Amino acid sequence: MVQALSVMTQNAIPKASARAYTRGAALPALLDTRILILDGAMGTMIQRYKLDEAAYRGERFKDYGRDIKGNNELLSITQPHVIREIHEQYLAAGADIIETNTFGATRVAQADYGMEDLAAEMNIESAKLARAACDAYSTPDKPRFVAGAIGPTPKTASISPDVNDPGARNVSFDELREAYYEQAKALLDAGCDLFLVETIFDTLNAKAALFALDELFEDTGELVPIMISGTVTDASGRILSGQTVEAFWNSLRHAKPLTFGLNCALGAALMRPYIAELAKLCDTYVSCYPNAGLPNPMSDTGFDETPDVTSGLLKEFATAGLVNLAGGCCGTTPEHIAEIAKALAEVKPRAFPSQYREVA
Repeated sequence: MVQALSVMTQNAIPKASARAYTRGAALPALLDTRILILDGAMGTMIQRYKLDEAAYRGERFKDYGRDIKGNNELLSITQPHVIREIHEQYLAAGADIIETNTFGATRVAQADYGMEDLAAEMNIESAKLARAACDAYSTPDKPRFVAGAIGPTPKTASISPDVNDPGARNVSFDELREAYYEQAKALLDAGCDLFLVETIFDTLNAKAALFALDELFEDTGELVPIMISGTVTDASGRILSGQTVEAFWNSLRHAKPLTFGLNCALGAALMRPYIAELAKLCDTYVSCYPNAGLPNPMSDTGFDETPDVTSGLLKEFATAGLVNLAGGCCGTTPEHIAEIAKALAEVKPRAFPSQYREVA
């Protein structure tokens, strides 16, 4: 009897569309209607511009005392036209949601370049660029949305960086929470419609981000959709900090995300069983935006799959009823996104499992 009540209580969790969002309120209805398209990789596209150290520095940082090439988030300040062009290429390809160029725009990540104090500015400028691009492409029939991208940081709260000291940590939960709050506030202030906590390899890092978002919503009175996406790092079917996808879902479902899914890592072919598992488990919409296959340094994009291959794999996911939102991660381009959008245009979105449909 107790077990039955527990199952009933668990299944009675309301689905995400019941939440009174202050921004992005149209998203749940759109996800019920069709499979939405997320944009593709930012890094792959930046590589096409072949920017050198001087380009990353721009005039403002020409005398900066250390190398900063590779700090892609800085380009929102020093080369904003590049970031705006990339957003517009994805929107022209059919993306419904574009991500801000802020994957590493936290104090924790920017410490690698000594640019911690620029984190808030990076988020503000990145969100403004994405907002302007979305507003230019939005129509009444096809609204576009800005997702504030929140990456995992280079540090992990769950795993020791010292093999000789399992208890050692190089970052604390509070340090992560404060860094994520600063990032999220800047993104919200600059016009984001939703947040994407992505490429999660450590659930404790993700919990710090979600805690910060909850604090931000309480402080501002805003409530915007949250998308959560983890990354399975090898054939064990676990994220780096050790959880299976089922455990990962159960650890974070309390946040009532709009979408929950996987990205990056294995590519679509090897990701399928884990997406299929989430499709059975989740009482919310399921997302999938894989790499363009496995890494290949000889390829122009660094990955093997051409647009027709990636879109074909995602179409199979869609026709099997596994996804509500699809896009691309590392190695994908506007050409990939255009093919994905075309392939999924007439496929119905995943329906909620029957045990959730009855109580939603």
